[in-house]
Amino acid sequence: MTHHVVVIGGGQNAEHEISLATAAAVAGALDSRGFEVSSITIGRDGLWSDAKKPLGTSAAASLAQALAILEHADVVFPAVHGPLGEDGTLAGLCSLTQTRMVGSGVRAGAVGMDKWATKLVAEAIGIPVAPGRLVHATDLGDIGFETEVVVKPVSAGSSYGVALARDARQLHEALHAASCYDDQMLIERVIEGREIDVAVLREADGSRWAAPPLEIHTSGVFDTATKYDGTARFTVPADLGSTDRGAITQAALAMFDALGCSGVARMDFFLTDSGPVLNEVNTMPGMTAESQVPRMFAAAGVPYGELVTRLVTAATVPGCTPANRRNRRCPCPRGRCIRTR
Repeated sequence: MTHHVVVIGGGQNAEHEISLATAAAVAGALDSRGFEVSSITIGRDGLWSDAKKPLGTSAAASLAQALAILEHADVVFPAVHGPLGEDGTLAGLCSLTQTRMVGSGVRAGAVGMDKWATKLVAEAIGIPVAPGRLVHATDLGDIGFETEVVVKPVSAGSSYGVALARDARQLHEALHAASCYDDQMLIERVIEGREIDVAVLREADGSRWAAPPLEIHTSGVFDTATKYDGTARFTVPADLGSTDRGAITQAALAMFDALGCSGVARMDFFLTDSGPVLNEVNTMPGMTAESQVPRMFAAAGVPYGELVTRLVTAATVPGCTPANRRNRRCPCPRGRCIRTR
């Protein structure tokens, strides 16, 4: 049994408060199941703190002190959503310090955070995506309105900066709003279909499986406000026929494998008359007990505390793959990367 888990929350992006909620829920669940839990918070200013006490007077100094805490951890649970966390940043830190970590490694985190790169991967393995284009903040003045579109920052979560544009004025406003979160933005054609999420879990033995799909019911775009104001309704398991359920589940597993995900990831789709269309991927999704992913696994008979425990049990050193171990390229000291059950 793994004993000491360090849960990291917060972060230097718009999802800071959401990450704190995930971290608090995860820490509470692990504590209730007998783990020794330490909590570290990354402030919006980049300062790392322990129990709300800064570990240093600068980002570098506080990180140095945080590393001393990580050194004594059996597992790190990086509950930081969005850039400078979920995007592979913390996975890189754990890889360099040879620390077992919950969740995806550097490559999967970085590609999964980049919506444009994710679309390219999906297209390469035959999964449909919304037609769209990539634009840079320096080119906003050259973009004209052609049809109703959705505008998104390339690397932002929780639907921050996502907006529907029905005319030229709305497009201009949406692009400038999205540019507050990223220098690159996506302009995508609106897809008509049901919003269906699928969560995939990697177990300690290396196997992976998908929980029952969840359907999101909203009256418009599932934006940040709708996600957190309680107006959205969720149905899990989603009411799907066997063909649609099989197609969307297989697409989710295929994306999980193509990105090289670990831990848990949530794949978001539109289900159209022609089949599933990938919307985006979340490699560190919201993980309070009421979040979408725990709801899906609860429907599969895995309660919240058990789900969090399975994630910790399956933790590995990022980059320490079976192939690297076979070829003796694993950077870890002997036994450091082996999962503790």
